[in-house]
Amino acid sequence: MPGEYEPHRGCVMIWPVRPGSWPYGAAKAQKTFAQIARAIAKSEKVWMLAAQEDAKQVQSVFSDCPGIQVLEIGTDDAWARDVGPTCVKNEAGQVRGIDWQFNAWGGEYDGLYAHWEQDDLAAARICEALGLDCYDARPFVLEGGSIHSDGQGTLLVTEACLLSKGRNPQMTKGEIEETLKQYLGAEKVIWLPRGIYQDETNEHVDNVCAFVRPGEVVLAWTDDQRDPQWELSHASLEVLEKERDARGRSITVHKLPIPRKPVCITEEELAGFSFEEGEDMRSAGERLAASYVNFYIANGSVIVPQFGDENDKLAVEILGELFPGRTIIPIYARPVIVGGGNIHCITQQIP
Repeated sequence: MPGEYEPHRGCVMIWPVRPGSWPYGAAKAQKTFAQIARAIAKSEKVWMLAAQEDAKQVQSVFSDCPGIQVLEIGTDDAWARDVGPTCVKNEAGQVRGIDWQFNAWGGEYDGLYAHWEQDDLAAARICEALGLDCYDARPFVLEGGSIHSDGQGTLLVTEACLLSKGRNPQMTKGEIEETLKQYLGAEKVIWLPRGIYQDETNEHVDNVCAFVRPGEVVLAWTDDQRDPQWELSHASLEVLEKERDARGRSITVHKLPIPRKPVCITEEELAGFSFEEGEDMRSAGERLAASYVNFYIANGSVIVPQFGDENDKLAVEILGELFPGRTIIPIYARPVIVGGGNIHCITQQIP
């Protein structure tokens, strides 16, 4: 599995429409998704998935941007990294996708919605549309946002997610690790204890810790010991300081602050949702899993979420220093996080 910072063909995104994820007809979410897609398309191809009934509208949105191609593939929601194929390549540069089983982040145990049939078919359909061979990894349940690779044999995951009872409860931790190694060509799996507080994906790693290059990671951080995230981030730091990667290197940790003020959903936003039976419900004042670690690394830029917080600028500065060869593009991401996700999770790279 390549590192996200390696050169790649492009990425897949999914046009947001689900009423239980995107309030008020997804108007703000669609505007933000379009802004993100256009920013990414400056340096790589973007394939935007849309259901047949939405395809013409989406094509009109991007009619002036030839770098964005609309694919008529229906899904249940808009989390491309989680439902799309995880791509791997061999020494000759040939690429294949992996079709994991998807069950809406927990299935009947604690999944976020009751019907995910189209999401579960998305990976294979994307591979077919892009002409990629595809490994069938079923019945192993995994989302793309729950793994992060350095491209040199090291994976980052969280115990909170991969060992959750809604994923692969019939398997031991060792069996899960061996499955990841087998499919992803990994030699070392680093298990972080926890992710971001209140992350409803059971704390995906892509929201808390990510490689910026081999041997170096960013870790979501707070110095406020009253913040619930403080204990979670410190637990991960303790692991990272003791671990070595697949090539024997110690790991350099760059602390990336979370927003200073918690990002919470408002009464007004909540009124705009329309939840289906069996769908995860929200409540006003609920803290959202805001993190700057969920940036997206495009070929020529880094798309960095912004939340209207005083730490927005600091996050941009830190990532600018860590990615000197790329343009840092800050994008206001509240409309994405209100949907329950992050910028990283709405994109899936294709090597």
